[in-house]
Amino acid sequence: MTAVRGGALLVVGDVVTDVVARHRTPLAPATDTEARIATLPGGAGANVACWAARSGVRDVRLLARVGAEAADLHERALRSAGVRPHLVVDAEAPTGTVVCLVGADGERTFLTDSGAVLRLSAADWSDGLLAGAGHLHLSGYLFFGGTSRRAALLAMEAARARSVPVSVDPASAGFIAGWGAGRFLDAVAGADVLLPSHDEAALLTGLPGPADAAAELSRHFPLVVSTQGPRGALVAASGAITARVPAEPATAVDTTGAGDAFTGAFLAARLAGHDPAAAARQGCRAGAAAVAHVGARPVDRPEHPAG
Repeated sequence: MTAVRGGALLVVGDVVTDVVARHRTPLAPATDTEARIATLPGGAGANVACWAARSGVRDVRLLARVGAEAADLHERALRSAGVRPHLVVDAEAPTGTVVCLVGADGERTFLTDSGAVLRLSAADWSDGLLAGAGHLHLSGYLFFGGTSRRAALLAMEAARARSVPVSVDPASAGFIAGWGAGRFLDAVAGADVLLPSHDEAALLTGLPGPADAAAELSRHFPLVVSTQGPRGALVAASGAITARVPAEPATAVDTTGAGDAFTGAFLAARLAGHDPAAAARQGCRAGAAAVAHVGARPVDRPEHPAG
C-alpha cells in the first residue's frame, strides 16, 4: 500500500473510562488484595487518536459515543491531547468502562462493560468527517455489535469511495473468539491495513507461529503489521514477511494501551510519508513509552510532526 502523505487522521472507535488496579501480589479470591487504583480516560480508538496527535499529526479527529455522565470529562481530555472529538452523547447508556487488572509484571487483564460504545450508529456518521482526511482508522471493537458494525462499515465504504486508506485494529482476541474469526475477517474485508497483536493474528489464522500468521493475513490484506509485545513487530505483504522490527527497551509498569500507542505512532509516521518498516519502528518507540507509565494515553503534550 502506498503511503498517503499529509491529511487528517479520522479515528472511529471507542471512548471508555479505565479503572486501573495495580496489584503486586496474586489476586486472593473471596477476600482483599491490596492494589493501587486510578480512574483514567481510555478506549482503544481514543488512545490511538491521542498517540497519533502526540506523534505529530496536526489534525486528528475521533468519532465515538459516550454516556452523558462523562461526556464533558472525556471531551476535555481529548482536546487537551490535541484531538478534535466528535462525541455523540447517549441519553440511555453510560460511557463504557474497563477494569484493568495489572499484575506485578505489568501485564493486564480486562473486564469490559461496553456501555455506549457499541451503540454508535449509522445515524452518527457524516461523510463530512472525511473532508481533508488522509487516513481512516477503525477500532475493531465496533465490529462486535450489530449497530456499531453497521456504522463502521458505512465509514469504511465512504472512505474507500474517496480513495482514503483504511486500517483496522482487531482489538480483542477474547471478543474475536466469541464472535468467530471467520465472521470478523469477512466484516473487515476491504481494509488496506490490519494491525493485529500476535494473539489476534494466531486466532484469525489458526497458525501459532507469529511470522506464519502475519504472512497468511497479508494474503487477504495489502499490509499487515503484527505487534509482538517485547519482541517488536512484524510487517507483512503479499504473503511474506517484509520486515522484522525489534522492540525498544522498556521496563513495563502497565501494558494497558501499548498496542494503541504503537498504532497511533505507526499511522502518524505513514501520514508523514514513512515506509511501513520505518513506521513500525516509530510504533515500537511509542509502545515502549506507553508501558513505562500507568494508563493508556500519552503523559505529555503533542509534538510537532517529523518528516
